[in-house]
Amino acid sequence: MRVGIVGMPNAGKSSLFNALTRAGAEAANYPFTTIEPNVAVVPVGDERLDRVAQVIGASQIVPDTVDFHDIAGLVAGAHQGEGLGNRFLANIRETDAVCHVVRAHRDPNVVHSEGSVDPLRDVEIIETELVYADLEQAERRHGRVIREARGGDRAAVAEEAWLREVIAALQAGRAARTVPPPDAAPHALRDLGSLTAKPVLFVANVDEGEDEVPPGIAAHARAQGAGAVAVSSRLEAELAELDEEDATAMRGDLGVAESGLRKVVDGAFALLEQIAFFTAGEDKPAQSWHLRRGLSAWHAAGAIHTDIQRGFVRAEVIAWDALVEAGGYAGGRDRGVLRLEGRHYVMRDGDVITVKFTP
Repeated sequence: MRVGIVGMPNAGKSSLFNALTRAGAEAANYPFTTIEPNVAVVPVGDERLDRVAQVIGASQIVPDTVDFHDIAGLVAGAHQGEGLGNRFLANIRETDAVCHVVRAHRDPNVVHSEGSVDPLRDVEIIETELVYADLEQAERRHGRVIREARGGDRAAVAEEAWLREVIAALQAGRAARTVPPPDAAPHALRDLGSLTAKPVLFVANVDEGEDEVPPGIAAHARAQGAGAVAVSSRLEAELAELDEEDATAMRGDLGVAESGLRKVVDGAFALLEQIAFFTAGEDKPAQSWHLRRGLSAWHAAGAIHTDIQRGFVRAEVIAWDALVEAGGYAGGRDRGVLRLEGRHYVMRDGDVITVKFTP
């Protein structure tokens, strides 16, 4: 999963990136510190996987990962080339979800490109730029599709009508996600490459010691169908320099319940309706994977490897906690909680799966 971190210059994007990845992206008190999008692959720990690995006697633990892309700050007029312009918008287009960092702290020593701290104004600036960029993209796409629609192609006709609705929505300032794609052209949204169709997680960059999303940002997120979390980028960057025990103790002293990484990762996965499932074997790696909620064991096999999906025969499935309580696969069979499932079985969060397949 690729998550793009966006926001106004000096909103705290690179500091959050540092906290999330410990990759040391440059963070300075002036706009456009990040010129190329920094990318880091971040392992996502899961205590359930740790317990499964211990019970099974796995050789190692291999967590799933998230790619975080630190994308330089957008300013008003970016779609027309202001700041570093469309170059940044193209970087956002390549991601699966958007982590929108909004400055909500009041540190007077950090310069604000607009001259004052106003979170909702900043949100509107970013969202307006994304809408304008999508409008240009939709109008170009409509010009191509309309020619195909004149030939009578059913999918093209449906997409052309849908694009007209999308253009009208964007002209009214609404996101492309508010116009569902037509059944006759299910790939229309993907082909458009829309920015405003991506799931959004608002990250309020709050003062140290605060742990609540400001009411205005929370209300805006609810209205947009987006997620929202509160993180102090500065605090998290400082905690990232400590070992886990010291960091946990400092969070406790400040009343901060959990790490910024956990908040952002959980929020991003929730937006994309992802569930976790596991594979594990004795003297083999115990590994976590993620899959969109509602997909089947056949899709899970494809997440592991396309060859396994192609030769899918059946799957042995057990809930992670049932496996731990049974003391392993043999105990799970004895208790009747290790089941054989076909390709259409709908995966559940925390399932441990062993796919039987023909090479």
